[in-house]
Amino acid sequence: MILNVSGRTDIVAFYSDWFMNRYNEGFVDVRNPFNPKMISRIYFEDVDAILFCTKNPTPMLDKIQKIAKPILFHVTLTPYKRDIELNVPDKKDVINSIKKLSKIIGIDNLYIRYDPIFISDKYTVDYHIKAFDKLCTILNGYVKYFIVSFIDDYKNVRKNEKVLNYKGFTEDDYKMIGTNFSKSAKNNGMSVQTCFEDRNLVEYGFKKGECLSHELAYKLTGKANFKSLTARKERKCNCVQMVDIGVYNSCKHFCKYCYANYDEKMVKYNYMAHDVNSSLLIGNVKSDDTIKRRIK
Repeated sequence: MILNVSGRTDIVAFYSDWFMNRYNEGFVDVRNPFNPKMISRIYFEDVDAILFCTKNPTPMLDKIQKIAKPILFHVTLTPYKRDIELNVPDKKDVINSIKKLSKIIGIDNLYIRYDPIFISDKYTVDYHIKAFDKLCTILNGYVKYFIVSFIDDYKNVRKNEKVLNYKGFTEDDYKMIGTNFSKSAKNNGMSVQTCFEDRNLVEYGFKKGECLSHELAYKLTGKANFKSLTARKERKCNCVQMVDIGVYNSCKHFCKYCYANYDEKMVKYNYMAHDVNSSLLIGNVKSDDTIKRRIK
């Protein structure tokens, strides 16, 4: 089993103490988002590797070496301002933490997500090209892999349409992004790829790959029996299946394009309901909950 910490919220940024409490106790409970009375109990002895996904790795820097599991980090780093990413820390601080993280876990276990790209009158294609080139230059020697995605039509995106003011991509936009991003990455000894995108930009120099490929999972764990996300009918990518321990509507970054947050009042409610000593990320186990051990 590979643990995803987390695609549903930023556990690293906001709940790292809770995560370490769960790791030290040996298990974590996760409510089924579609059947809340059902709880999966995951024992860390059944976990083969952990993928941490975050916009701010700083809170985990002093904790990583306490975790005796293979670790992979996906750090999302985008060039948007406070109008789009309300509570993301200063990007200079995030970059400094990325450099420290690279030294701790190794450059091969760190991926930067330039995710998602949207274009507007403010955030133009040229803006992204310059921003990406600057990131590649700054992170040269600390990062080898970039993953890029484009904005999707999520509920929160539609709600914030007037703030985002985003435009559709033309073929020329894709070409400009593809050729220039590829050039910047290559000049700095890096690769750039998409994952689960209709346009993978391989014709412009992007690498074809997945966010977490079977080859990488094998490299991390020594195991080759992981299922693909393609086994789930709603997914088309060939990434390895992971178990997410997060909760939707619980991330306080409040990014306007976020797929996991769509109700800010619920985010604030959930954050207040967080108990650092609970086995659940949000709330506590109730007497009428059903708990089943999950092993894969």
